[in-house]
Amino acid sequence: MLNESIRHMSQTGAEVTERKQSFLYIGHALARTKKCVALFKESYISENFNTAREFLFNNAYSEENCPALIIIDIPYNYKELNNFMSWLKQNCAANIPVIYNESAVPSHLIKQLSSLRLVDDIVKVENYCSRLHEKAKFLQKTKNYLNEPAVADQMDVHMSEIEMINTRIPFLKRVFDIVVASLAIIFFLPLYIIIAIAIRLESRGPVFYSAYRAGRGFRIFRFFKFRTMIPNADKLVNELADLNMYDGAENKEMSAFFKVKNDPRVTKVGAFLRNTSLDELPQFFNVLIGDMSIVGNRPLPLYEAAVLTTDQWAERFMAPAGITGLWQVTKRGQADMSTEERIALDIDYARNHSLKSDLMIILKTPTALFQKSNV
Repeated sequence: MLNESIRHMSQTGAEVTERKQSFLYIGHALARTKKCVALFKESYISENFNTAREFLFNNAYSEENCPALIIIDIPYNYKELNNFMSWLKQNCAANIPVIYNESAVPSHLIKQLSSLRLVDDIVKVENYCSRLHEKAKFLQKTKNYLNEPAVADQMDVHMSEIEMINTRIPFLKRVFDIVVASLAIIFFLPLYIIIAIAIRLESRGPVFYSAYRAGRGFRIFRFFKFRTMIPNADKLVNELADLNMYDGAENKEMSAFFKVKNDPRVTKVGAFLRNTSLDELPQFFNVLIGDMSIVGNRPLPLYEAAVLTTDQWAERFMAPAGITGLWQVTKRGQADMSTEERIALDIDYARNHSLKSDLMIILKTPTALFQKSNV
């Protein structure tokens, strides 16, 4: 079988609404992922990398035929995978998200494959089918942002109506957010002015820092803070990778989060703002807009969120994005915190949050504002 196109002709109206994408499946064991086929408008099957290359070469330059997702479900071989991914980068017009089926990778090699960052994610596809089309959309947006920052401002960062169902903040929580954010902005207005002047006196560049973040339901939005670093600090991330405080040295390449102790990119005013959490004040505007809540899990940069879409970790995105949260009032500022500990706190909040628990977190927030470490 060279390439087989599976078309779904009998669909209900609701099904047609969701089946807007197509994917390319590379492998022999389609039976175990057959549920995935029903979620996509069209599915193309290739038995190996060679036939997949032939299909992509003939079709990937056409936006109509370019798959929204590639699923690899053949025994893991580093050399073959590396050659295919190198070819994909050089020959395909679109940034196609690629997922490797965890079931096709020996357990002792999963960590190695993850650290190599050759593919966008590794999941048990047969257990993740119901959310594959959502994952494909998110990974596509992430790849577009990371590979072509210039097009970020033209990206459609709003989810479809179907996706938005899981991103709405509960009514009472939303009312609470609007009231608190409005009062906070009025109260802190003089402080906003003083901080803006201090930032501009120390260094050239904008007063505010904004970047795309992933919040509840992987919804992408523009996130605001007072600038605490030198201009273009984001471009220096790779140079500081070895200093990442999350996880031990053996896991730094795999860490989902990035933070550096005594970060050299941070200005003197920025260090003060960070240690007192004053850099977070502009996020009250995010709360008013509806992108965030007063209490929730921290919205993540897209390059961090992209590696947390597995069944094990994605649950942390089921909670609203927040200014303060369970992580901040328990272990914020502690340099010995691991990635697993932080995600566990985020998941705990996602499972158990309520208006009562939010009020308890708010009461504990003042004592957590002043960090013990410069991280």
